[in-house]
Amino acid sequence: MKWLAIFIAFATPTLADTPAKELFSAVDIGSDQRPAPIGSYARGCLAGAVQLPESGPTWQAMRLSRNRHWGTPQLVGFIERLGQSATEAGWNGIYVGDMSQPRGGPMNGGHKSHQIGLDVDVWMLPPARLDLSARQRENISSLNVRSDDQRSVNGNWTAAHMAVLRAAARDPAVARIFVAGAIKVQMCADAPRGDRRWLRKIRPWWGHNAHFHVRLNCPRGARNCENQAAIPRGDGCEDAQWWVTDALAPPPPPDPNAPPPVPRPPKPEITLATLPNQCTGVLQSE
Repeated sequence: MKWLAIFIAFATPTLADTPAKELFSAVDIGSDQRPAPIGSYARGCLAGAVQLPESGPTWQAMRLSRNRHWGTPQLVGFIERLGQSATEAGWNGIYVGDMSQPRGGPMNGGHKSHQIGLDVDVWMLPPARLDLSARQRENISSLNVRSDDQRSVNGNWTAAHMAVLRAAARDPAVARIFVAGAIKVQMCADAPRGDRRWLRKIRPWWGHNAHFHVRLNCPRGARNCENQAAIPRGDGCEDAQWWVTDALAPPPPPDPNAPPPVPRPPKPEITLATLPNQCTGVLQSE
């Protein structure tokens, strides 16, 4: 058990200044509390987390050694629904990447968000099988669906990818889905006319060419959970063009007469003192 590290941390007077990622990454089981997301997606924690089963009828959890397949009951329910939708699109199900840690919070590497049990990464790789061993789940890689120049999708992109992402975006629990800019542009081109409101939830962001990142809304009644600002109106297709044009343009040459840039100080670590007060109780709970 990793409880010794937590006990030592709480026994020191500098607990409030300890990087929160060290504290939350040291705990390997959820807290004995009612399930509740606390704080914001990038600055919070998770009480009473539920662990996604390693395998299900339409999914497999990948990279089990990370112990990041924890979330709210709502997130687990979403994964079950999306796995079923994936079979209707022609896949065998879905491969599930990182969710949250057993008590949420900042992680030792990998994500700035995923802290309150409402985020999940879904691989772009259509599962060939759903009976992979633990070792295979550590070594298999996902599928890149973006071209090398980042301006378009490549031959790995299929209509089934579109169908799975559309099903995720149409789920009422979903707040937004992060994908590479080229994927958003292609989806805008392929989406039929008519009701395209679901496209608003497909948000371009750096990376996200081998997985898509689904973020759920705060569940009803979760009083200590903070939603992001609302998505702008419209389908977002016009704005998406920036991600495959200006965003990829080389920077202008430096001005030889400009003064040297002032180094920026590193961003301060998130500590327990800067998280919601309830997160201390989440760590201390059995």
